[in-house]
Amino acid sequence: MESQYPPLPPMETGIRGRCPRCGQGHLFKGFLTLKPRCEVCDLDYGFADPADGPAFFVICFACVPSMLLGVWFEVVYEPARWAHLIVTVPFMALTCIPPLRPLKGWLVCSQYFYKAAEGRLAKAGE
Repeated sequence: MESQYPPLPPMETGIRGRCPRCGQGHLFKGFLTLKPRCEVCDLDYGFADPADGPAFFVICFACVPSMLLGVWFEVVYEPARWAHLIVTVPFMALTCIPPLRPLKGWLVCSQYFYKAAEGRLAKAGE
C-alpha cells in the first residue's frame, strides 16, 4: 500500500494541512485537532505527536518579537492603556495564532516523511 504513494515533501503537504501520504485528504477537523485518519487513503494519524512543537516555534519566533514591540511602544511613546489594546494586542494575536496550524501540519507530515517514532532502548544483539 505504501509503495503506490510517492514521498511528498512535508513542507508542501503540512503547511496546506493535507495528508502526508496521499496529499489529498485533510489533517485537521478543527483549528488544531487532528482527524483520526485520512478520508482519501485511510492513513491512520495515530503516529502523529507534534506535542508542544508548534507552540515552541511560535513563542520563539512570534511571541517574543511581539512582546518586544509592546515594550518598545511603551518606552518610546508612553501611550495610554487603551492604545496597547488597539496596537499591541491585535499585533500579538495576528502573529501568534495563525502560524500554529501550518506549523503543526508541517511537524506531523515531517514525522511521517522521516518515519519518526518514539525512542526505545535497543536490546542486546540488535
